[in-house]
Amino acid sequence: QVQLVESGGGLVKAGGSLRLSCTASGRTFSTYGMGWFRQAPGKEREFVAGITWNGVSTSYADSVKGRFTISRDNAKNTVYLQMNSLKPEDTAVYSCAARVYASFDYWGQGTQVTVSS
Repeated sequence: QVQLVESGGGLVKAGGSLRLSCTASGRTFSTYGMGWFRQAPGKEREFVAGITWNGVSTSYADSVKGRFTISRDNAKNTVYLQMNSLKPEDTAVYSCAARVYASFDYWGQGTQVTVSS
């Protein structure tokens, strides 16, 4: 079992930055990959960024490449999402997820990010 708790969401103006954090408990954090997803009102949930268990490999949605950075600190059981140059279209509920087995098996409750124009 893995429990995930996100923090760091909020209201920011376009062009601004936010850093989201997701702290895990339960299963040993350094044994599984992590991802960030988001869901805007009326839209389906979409993948934002992912990172392997050791942080060596990362992946991003095209819409956030060059603006967002995913990282992890296994000593702190935490994965981060640094979001720069934010746009109004980045407004969504952001959730982290743990990829313990073949898919993203465990999810946090989400944190709201609102970008004003």
